[in-house]
Amino acid sequence: MKVVLAGVTGKMGQAVLRQLDDDVAFVLAAAVERSGHPACGSRVGQRTQVVVTDDVQAAVRQGEVIIDFSHPALTMAFIAEAQSARRPMVIGTTGFTPENHEEIQRAARDIPIVLSPNMSVGVNVLLQLIDTATRALGDAYDAEILEIHHRHKQDAPSGTAIRMGEAIADARATALEQVCRLSRSGITLSRRAGEIGIQSLRAGDVVGEHTVTFAGPGERIELTHRAHSRDNFARGALLAARWIVEQKPGCYDMLDVLHLRIDHK
Repeated sequence: MKVVLAGVTGKMGQAVLRQLDDDVAFVLAAAVERSGHPACGSRVGQRTQVVVTDDVQAAVRQGEVIIDFSHPALTMAFIAEAQSARRPMVIGTTGFTPENHEEIQRAARDIPIVLSPNMSVGVNVLLQLIDTATRALGDAYDAEILEIHHRHKQDAPSGTAIRMGEAIADARATALEQVCRLSRSGITLSRRAGEIGIQSLRAGDVVGEHTVTFAGPGERIELTHRAHSRDNFARGALLAARWIVEQKPGCYDMLDVLHLRIDHK
């Protein structure tokens, strides 16, 4: 399978590149960075060396599937070209605006897209555990999410933390934006009923750690996922690439890829 890799020089791009080099089922067809990036013109990949380019249109037409771990602006450029060329996409980029999300949803009418802020198998299993716990514990248990990432991460909260908050909100039949609390300082008064707290820490070289706490009368439950390397995210991205090329147009996530989705209707 011919892969176009967007954001090839980033930490996640490099992790995906290592997996591509090791997996003979995939061939790196094109590697892309934003215009003016110093890596443009250099070669990447061990098994199949390609020249890093900023020509999104040409790159899209060289591959069968696009794996994107770049920046929202570059992702949206890929969305437009992928839609035109009818190429499926796997998107792990985070930090999108609501308008970006709307554009991705529109593109998914024409092409299949896996959009997931975290492609780790473990994290997606955790999302299902969060759903189960929320439904079992009910509103009597307060929900808090704490995420820790390396000092260079630019967006906060992490996309994974937001997705975990959405999982809790969905299980409570509400919208995260209506109940989310991102910070507390000073005299904050009592916690609002149904509030979902999300707090962010940035320090050192932490790959990623997420803890969901459910605190109720006399007890506390904590569900934690710790990523020891980015390779597990990269392996998930390749699983998603294998899966998405066989799908109809639509916007999917890793629960679909891993067949973990539970219909509560």
